[in-house]
Amino acid sequence: MHAGHHQPPDHSAGDERTLGGYMVVHKRPAAFEGVDGFSYSADILTDTTGDASAPWGAYLFFVRWGHGEPEVQGHLETDFVVKGASEAVVRHQLGAMPLASVKATLDGLIRTRKAP
Repeated sequence: MHAGHHQPPDHSAGDERTLGGYMVVHKRPAAFEGVDGFSYSADILTDTTGDASAPWGAYLFFVRWGHGEPEVQGHLETDFVVKGASEAVVRHQLGAMPLASVKATLDGLIRTRKAP
């Protein structure tokens, strides 16, 4: 697939009102305009937690794009949003987050970053 090539959405693939569902339906990351006026793409990343009772965690990773030409200008990320027994479980749990909550999380990170 070439960059910038858009495929038609498959609305039978999932609930596009959630982060994971949007990514499956549209075959691309969800994108938002942050309160700082920049565009952001959202992704779900996972890592080990070091906690034997919940060895996997999932968190939100936001890529900030520059104005004009699509060029990465930076990123923001949350701490673990969910923790659980397996990578698949935590990815699925975070994927169920409503897009409105993802956007609110992004805006919160931006505001925190700008705080003195």
